[in-house]
Amino acid sequence: MSKKKEKNKPYRSAFSNAVWSFRELLRQEPAAFLLMVLAVPLQVAVSYMDIYLPSLTVAELTAGVSFSHVALRVGILILMMFLANALITVAGNMSEAYLSRYRSVKGLEIKRKSLTMFFQRYEKKEIRDLGHRASRATEMWNGVQPISDVPRRSLKLVENLLNYLLFGTVITFVSPLLVPLLTVAPAVNWYCARAYRNWNYAHREEWTDLERKLWYVQGETDDFAAAKDIRVYGLAGWFRQLFADLSAGLFFWEKKRIHKSFLYQIADLFVILLRDGAAYGLLIKMALEGSITVDRFLLYFSAISMFATFVGNIMNEWNGIRDTSLEVSEFRKYLDLPEQDGDGSARAEEHMGSAPEITFRHVSFRYEGAEQDTLSDLNLTIRSGEKIALVGLNGAGKTTLVKLLCGLYAPTEGEIRINGCPSSAFYRKDYYRLFSTVFQDVQGGFFTLTETISGQVAGQGEEDRIWECLRLAGLEEKVKSLPDGIHAKLDKQLHEDGIDLSGGELQKLMLARALYKDAPILVLDEPTAALDPIAESMIYQEYQSLTKGKTSLFVSHRLASTQFCDRILYLKEGHVTEEGTHRELVAMGGEYAGLYEKQSCWYQNEKGR
Repeated sequence: MSKKKEKNKPYRSAFSNAVWSFRELLRQEPAAFLLMVLAVPLQVAVSYMDIYLPSLTVAELTAGVSFSHVALRVGILILMMFLANALITVAGNMSEAYLSRYRSVKGLEIKRKSLTMFFQRYEKKEIRDLGHRASRATEMWNGVQPISDVPRRSLKLVENLLNYLLFGTVITFVSPLLVPLLTVAPAVNWYCARAYRNWNYAHREEWTDLERKLWYVQGETDDFAAAKDIRVYGLAGWFRQLFADLSAGLFFWEKKRIHKSFLYQIADLFVILLRDGAAYGLLIKMALEGSITVDRFLLYFSAISMFATFVGNIMNEWNGIRDTSLEVSEFRKYLDLPEQDGDGSARAEEHMGSAPEITFRHVSFRYEGAEQDTLSDLNLTIRSGEKIALVGLNGAGKTTLVKLLCGLYAPTEGEIRINGCPSSAFYRKDYYRLFSTVFQDVQGGFFTLTETISGQVAGQGEEDRIWECLRLAGLEEKVKSLPDGIHAKLDKQLHEDGIDLSGGELQKLMLARALYKDAPILVLDEPTAALDPIAESMIYQEYQSLTKGKTSLFVSHRLASTQFCDRILYLKEGHVTEEGTHRELVAMGGEYAGLYEKQSCWYQNEKGR
């Protein structure tokens, strides 16, 4: 099978998705399943009583019986219809409440998968696009909620099949040929709908990509953090044009979808005209010839109308199951992505009490689709408690090395060891416990300062430790000046009394969070990039306290900041080309010394201004 056909083939069949949907619903919300099953026989009974009521009324009236007799029989039937409809309504409302909870649980499964997935996999655009489509299965789109509609539509299909058998039996009394005639005719509609569904699924990635980009643009224009840049750089017109172009692209595909849908609906109407015209013509001919009574005419006329409806419903429900099944396939495909975890033979707990030794053994890493390695055959040992500075030009591989060390990436070749234990021997979640990190790009969220630093819900963090971490990070005085102190909430857009921190303050907050975690390995990737020189100098002065009892890796472009480290590694094109103390590397006169000299001149020029 070609790659294109394989790509357009659903991950699981409609039957498999139906079985899976019922199994999941029974496991998580059995009451919803039972209520929906209860509604099936009630709906069938109501459908038959609907067509029988006019016929019974006419039959009673033309039989010459008393009014009380007519009222009693018709009244009993109406009462039965009322009770059945009441039960259907109650069951429907109750099942919908359970289904709503079921969809929420399934939505959380998608979020949990996204939050815990191996970072290297989640970083790929096609995986995040798949996650976007998987989320759609738990959401309402044009009145359809796929994750719960597959079982609901499946039971509606059973209901319509039962009605098909019941009403088909009734109309055989008119002519046995009507049943195959009214059944076969909708096959044209089924094939048209199938062709539309296949086309729709084959082109799903085009509008998924456009939707994601459109939502991103909308999010950026709503983001208060971008408001200054939009105004100063006159980006409003550019955003409007970008939004218009993306909307036009999405409209192009939506127009094609509507056009395809219109064609198959026209074919459906044409078939209905031929089918119903033949059936009603036969029935009227029989009535004019006197071969059926008035009450029988009403019964058969209603039965034929309803039978045609049930045949159409069977096709619609089947097509609906196939359509929603495609969405469920994306949901299942995303959840079934391999977890890619360690084997668990090593435990982080055994390495938490002291500063670990870190060893890179012949480590290479190549990004997918790249022609060469970003890191190549790297051999490196960071001794227990050692303070290492990692420097180099942009693109040298510094951030990649940090991601490999922290377990966000897996080496293409070689291995990383913690106290002699391969990183692959740890469960990934357990391995993360070994690291306190501050990355270049920091996110503050909308929590309180206490929650942000401790990573725990309000009231569970240790306040004395939080204040100590804020002091070490250089943010204590700022927080003390706030009316709510460490209980102040981040983000003014979401909280009326919220606060916004500057870039430097936010970076200090993330440093406090790293210190609060108190992991044995401290990784700081450009932790002072957003700080002013005075604040940066204060961080350096506290560095001995920050790294006490820890093994630390410090990544920086500012070579003046590396002098407090035990050893400096100069990274170039994926290799450590120079290593030593600051004085040793300057005396060596290599690339580190040349880069330091250039930066020193810049600092001197700055001081002279």
